[in-house]
This record gives sequence, C-alpha cells and structure tokens, in this order.
Amino acid sequence: MKRIYQFILASFLLLPFSAAAQDDLLALADADSAVTSDFTTATFKTTRIINGHSVQTIPGKELLFMISHRFGTLDGGAYNFFGLDAATIRLALEYGLTDRFSVGVGRSSLEKTYDGYLKYKLLRQKEGTWAAPVTVTGFASTAITTLRYDNAEKNEDFSSRLAYTYQLLIARKFNDRFSLQLSPTLVHRNLVTTTRDENNVYAIGAGSRYKLTKRTSFNAEYFYLLPGATADDYINSFSLGFDIETGGHVFQLHLTNAQGMIEKFFIPQTAGKWGDGGIYFGFNISRVFSFDKDKKVEKKW
Repeated sequence: MKRIYQFILASFLLLPFSAAAQDDLLALADADSAVTSDFTTATFKTTRIINGHSVQTIPGKELLFMISHRFGTLDGGAYNFFGLDAATIRLALEYGLTDRFSVGVGRSSLEKTYDGYLKYKLLRQKEGTWAAPVTVTGFASTAITTLRYDNAEKNEDFSSRLAYTYQLLIARKFNDRFSLQLSPTLVHRNLVTTTRDENNVYAIGAGSRYKLTKRTSFNAEYFYLLPGATADDYINSFSLGFDIETGGHVFQLHLTNAQGMIEKFFIPQTAGKWGDGGIYFGFNISRVFSFDKDKKVEKKW
C-alpha cells in the first residue's frame, strides 16, 4: 500500500504541462455525446462529486468560484430547525492553468482552515486509436488550521497545524448517463490528539453519477477507511447528492454524515451516523468565469 502512495507523490514531481480552455458550466450539460475528438468529456458535471474531488479539472484560463455549505445535523430536532440553525461554510477559487492542470485555494469556517491544491489530469479516457479505458487525475492538497489553541506553546508550532492529502482519481464514463470513480487516498496529519490516533490515514473512495435529464443527475459517494485506529473510532463518509445545472451555475444538493468539506475533515474525522440522524444537509454552488475571449461555448469539460 505504501508503494502506491509513493507512486502518487512521485507523479506530482514529474507533472508536465499543456494548454486549452472552456467558456461556461452550462456547456457541460450539453455534452451528451460521450466523445469529442475521441476523448471522453463531461465524466462529471463539475470538480466535485459531492465532498470529494472528481477527475474533472478546470479548463485553461477559466476561474471557478465555489460556495460550499453544511447545516447542522437533522437530529437537532425542531428546536434547532432540524439543523438549519447551524452552519459551516467554505469559499473557494479554482483556476485552470491548462485544460489538464488546475490549482485551487479555499477557506473553511470549520477550525478556520485554509487549504490549497494541485490537480493534474494524467490520462484521458479515449476511444479509437491508442484507446484509454479510464481518466486518471492526480490530486495533492495542503490544509492549515488557524484556530487558536488553549495551549500557547501549541499555537506557536506551525507544523502541527498542517495536514496533507494525496489521491489518485480513476474514473470511467460508461455511457451518456453513468460514470464511476475510484479514489485511493492518503491523508497525513502532522499532529493528532492522542497516541492512539494515526498520523497516516488510508482510504478508498468510490463515487458515481447517474444523469436523470439533460440538466440533472443523481450522485453517490463513499469513503472506506482501511482498518486501523481511525476506522475503529470514526465512521466512513457516505453522501447522496442531486445536481442541477441552470444559467451557467451548477447547484449540488446533498445529504452527508460528514460536516467538513475538505479531505482533512470528511475522510478521517466523520462522526455522524445515518441511522441516528447524524446527517448534514448541504449544497455546493459552482460558477465559472472565462478569461479568454477567443474561447467557444462548444468547448466541453
């Protein structure tokens, strides 16, 4: 298993670059044909399946603004309006340096956390000559918690606030309606609460999309924690979502047992149980802005 994650890390050290772009998220919904120039397009509607990243990268010279929101758990009852009285939010900007290479930054209210990522599409699903059965994207992120600790000495230790995530996102679009993705994952935390907690947490994610209509789809996502102390103490993240695309925006509505919206939180720290009402209602809103006037709407993700 360790060799797999060493390969992921090595892949990011050897990333090549290329160039291209797109115009509007609305164009994604029109990608009914699975292949453009032999390459498969629109495996997922946007860069997230629900909580986790999809294989999609931001097209070159495009800026994506994303608002992610989670209310409280449904078990809060009527007094807390079934979770609507509580809120956790994340704001993010993601930019396509090329069609295959994206960078992003974000800030979550949970633990006042800042995060940044690099994402590169290593392989694109393709038909015909030199066919490739899947799309493969490498992902690496760093998150830093800026929450003030009670311990003054702990506040001064910068490295203890850092956490890192490495993923290999592997997806296949089987037809115009159904896509499936697997996401082997390593989350490394420089500081953990007790000696029992694991600094390195390994997980396997699975996500799928089923297109219901031209503008809507149903998504599901699950992260399985590999056996260890973290798997014993926490719950596997499980989420269901519904995507709506309209007017250049993608609205993603979902139910999840994870409060956090970045890998540092929803993979190793999920505590909600679906059977006990530990479910968060939330949404993602995505909007793309183009910085290339020569681009055409027909350019698809």
